Amino acid sequence: MLLGVNIDHCATLRQARYRHLGPNDFPYIEPDLIQLTLLCEKSGADGITAHLREDARHIQVNDIHQLQENIATRLNLEMACTDEMCRFALEIKPKSVCLVPENRQEITTEGGLDAAGQIDRVRKVADNMNAAGIETSLFIDPEPHQIETAAEVGAPCIELHTGAFANNYHQPSAMLTELTKLQAAARFGNELGLTVNAGHGINYINIVEILEIPHLHELNIGHSIMSRAMINGIEEAVRTMRQLMNPSEN
Repeated sequence: MLLGVNIDHCATLRQARYRHLGPNDFPYIEPDLIQLTLLCEKSGADGITAHLREDARHIQVNDIHQLQENIATRLNLEMACTDEMCRFALEIKPKSVCLVPENRQEITTEGGLDAAGQIDRVRKVADNMNAAGIETSLFIDPEPHQIETAAEVGAPCIELHTGAFANNYHQPSAMLTELTKLQAAARFGNELGLTVNAGHGINYINIVEILEIPHLHELNIGHSIMSRAMINGIEEAVRTMRQLMNPSEN
C-alpha cells in the first residue's frame, strides 16, 4: 500500500507566524515546507499531498509551484471543484488531483464531496483533467451513489473519507458500523474498476482496522504524521507509518 503524506499542517504552522509575508519571503522563514517534503520522500513517502484552499489558510500558490519543481515522487493536489482551481491545475499539471468539498468555516475538510449532487460540475473537471493526463480522484463518503457517480463521470480513482470511522473509533459498535461501510464501499469501487484510496483521521492506532479494508491502493495521511513528527521527527514518523501500513514487508 502506498503512502501519500499530506503536508498542509507544516504550512499551517508557518502561516500562524508569517501570514503577513509574501511568497518571495518564504525561503527565509520556518518551518521550511520543501525541506520537510524532501525528508518525507527520503523516509518512504510515495507521494506528497497538498490542499490549496480557496481561502489560502495554509498552502499557498507559491508552495505548489515549489513542490512541483522540487519533489522527486509525485504531487497530489487537493482542490475544490471550481473553474479557478481547474485552471490552476491545468497550468501546474500535478500527477493527480483530488476533488474535495470546502466550507470556509471548517477547521479541516469535513465530510466527502457530494459528487452526485453536482455531477455536471464534477464531470467537467474530470474531463479536463483526463484530457490533460492528470489523474482525478473524488474524496467521497463510503456511499454507493457517490461511488457510482465517480465511475459515471470518468474519474479513475476515489478516496474514501474515513473521518466517521476515525471519529467513532473509541465507540466499538459505531466504529464497526463505519468500518463495515468502508469495506463495502471499497469492494464496490473495485468492482466498478476504480482505484480505491482512503484518508482522513487515520493514525498510528486505527491503522490496524484500516488494514481490514480490502483493495486499498494508497492512504493519504497528514495530521497524525505531522503530530508525531513534533516529538520523534518527520523521518521516524513517515517511516513508522509506512511500516504499519505494510506489516508483511517488515
